[in-house]
Amino acid sequence: TERRMQAWWEGEAVREGVHVEDDNADADANANDADADHTAPIVIATGFVATSSEGVPTTLKRSGSDYSATIFAKVTHASRVTMWKNTDGVYTADPRRVPEAFSISSLKYDEAMELAYFGAQVLHPLAMVPCIDSNIPVYVRNIFNPAFEGTVIQGRCASLSEVNKDGKVVNWRSKRGVIPIKGITSVDRVSLLTLEGASVIGGAEVAERFMGSMADAGINVLMVTQASSESSITVVVPEDQGKKALGALRSTFELELSRSNVNAISLTDTPMSIVAIVGEGMAMNSGVSASFMSSLAKANVNIRVIAQGSSERQVAVVVAGEDTSRALRAAHMAFTLSQTTCSVVILGGTGKLGSALIRQLNAQKESLKKNLNLGVCVSAIASRKKMIMGESSGLCLSTSADVDEMLTGEKAKDLDMDALTAMLEADVNPHRVVVDCTNDDGIAGFYERWMSSGINVISPGRRAGAGPLSRYDAIREAQRANSAEWQYESSVGAALPILTTLRDLLQTGDEVQRLRGCVSGTMAYVFRTMDEDTPFSEAVRQAMEKDFTENDVREDLSGYDATRKIVVLARELGLNVSMEDVEVESLLPDDIRNKEYEGDTEAMRAAVIEDLKALDGPMLERWREARRDDRELRYKFVIDVATGKCSCKLSAVDSKDTLYRLRNNENLVAFETTRYTTSPLIVKGAAAGPELAAAGIFADLLRLGRAFSTSQT
Repeated sequence: TERRMQAWWEGEAVREGVHVEDDNADADANANDADADHTAPIVIATGFVATSSEGVPTTLKRSGSDYSATIFAKVTHASRVTMWKNTDGVYTADPRRVPEAFSISSLKYDEAMELAYFGAQVLHPLAMVPCIDSNIPVYVRNIFNPAFEGTVIQGRCASLSEVNKDGKVVNWRSKRGVIPIKGITSVDRVSLLTLEGASVIGGAEVAERFMGSMADAGINVLMVTQASSESSITVVVPEDQGKKALGALRSTFELELSRSNVNAISLTDTPMSIVAIVGEGMAMNSGVSASFMSSLAKANVNIRVIAQGSSERQVAVVVAGEDTSRALRAAHMAFTLSQTTCSVVILGGTGKLGSALIRQLNAQKESLKKNLNLGVCVSAIASRKKMIMGESSGLCLSTSADVDEMLTGEKAKDLDMDALTAMLEADVNPHRVVVDCTNDDGIAGFYERWMSSGINVISPGRRAGAGPLSRYDAIREAQRANSAEWQYESSVGAALPILTTLRDLLQTGDEVQRLRGCVSGTMAYVFRTMDEDTPFSEAVRQAMEKDFTENDVREDLSGYDATRKIVVLARELGLNVSMEDVEVESLLPDDIRNKEYEGDTEAMRAAVIEDLKALDGPMLERWREARRDDRELRYKFVIDVATGKCSCKLSAVDSKDTLYRLRNNENLVAFETTRYTTSPLIVKGAAAGPELAAAGIFADLLRLGRAFSTSQT
């Protein structure tokens, strides 16, 4: 530190004009009559300690040394004050709570005092007062990084009358690149003291007596709000003064309480915090408060009290103490003081689907940051048996490393969904997302709990979307009640916008009468590939080889996988349909469908293919029969909205059917609606394989990211 400061003093300090270097210093070093006018005197004085007006030794308390420095600067008419701290100036937020916080280059005195009042630890409001009249700039710099310019505090904000002269209000988002706030700060451990139902007494008298009791008891009132009906007043006080304030107020209104002229006087019994945004640019700019409140709502942070200063330089809210860090990060992101960051947990991260998603996230990481100002922080990855989490809540894992090695290393733990959920609930990032790449019904059982905590879910699997109707309804209710998002576009058609198209039709007032098509990439490939030379079992083997099938191909061939997708579509249409309500044709006899295969995945697949050879003859005959009539075999589904009936079976379609030209890895859904009467709206495209499915999940994640950052654009 000494060497860095010496280098700064001899280099940057000279260029900045902090001191004047004497060119003749070496030559005059031994001269007793050196011209002292060439160098400024250095005065070393103690700070922090002082004497009272009675001459009693005392201290200036917190930031007393800073206060001493600014007092000396005022009386000596100094050109600047530099406060050497252990941070790179004043930050946009507490970096211990908001890792994305950064140093502010400049502040006005008023802004700095507002930040200091609301908890910025680097400064104390009184420390700047001596410099204001003489407009002496105050520099806040890092003694461990003296080359960094830090923060300069100088000048006054325009008064409210000056700001209002123009009288023109504009939305802050219209000023591209101009951020209306300078920082976000908080005051922890506060309590709310509320007097309710006092309108019969008279508002002016109540307010006067209320505040008078606080003053008489020596209570430091941090915020005040009053209902427009004058029936209640709430003040925010330090937590350690809460009981004293409560006693003083009850004493003042003792008679009114006994006569029931005052309904109640209450004090919160849980830790609360003030969170405030500060900045001169808030005045006469609409939408600032809306962006602040919206960011907290999206982070599932409840606001107990709201107050805005008359100067329009700050807006403060009171939130639960446990939500403080999440609120700070949400507000910081909302004003693009940092990129929007999604904290993502990937379940099934070692499977083909999860691995493909991680590869795509790694490939697009820089593009997301540059083009969308979006960061994806993978905070935990789990396989069927193991999981690995960041060393502290919200800490990102390095997804560029081998995930399989990570989950077999020392830091990996046995999979514990309750512990993983606790980590998610404790994560202070306001934008938390679980990507469930598993096919596990037990994990689907956690969706309701996650969404009840404001955690968003992306589920390419269909265990929840097509599972028990009671659980589905409970998940939906939790989603609506807590403003959480449940994205499952990729559960039907991989990356194809099938569900998005369906929602758009319904939300724009169109009436969907019928859906039909094919939603099984495996079935599309098998019946496009099999012919006289390629038996049914061989076509299935090729589909397995190309990773088009489920891990257990029998889920495809029995129609089970297609049925789940049909149920997802039917429920999106508002039909209360379950799996057992779908009329489905299985291509497998019961002996194959219910057989218990032994060995690893490869051995099981080989055994299934061997058993499927018994179906080559019957399936070839059905293929020939269709060809004799110039038809093609397709695994076709139909949802009839009017009757509520859903079916899925192997059909021979003619050239007029939209499925006739279905290619070997495609899905197709035709929408027959009141608007599309002459011909249906068709969504068609490749939809088989983990890469396409992962692209669908990625698209779901980007939809969430755009929703998170809507208020920033």
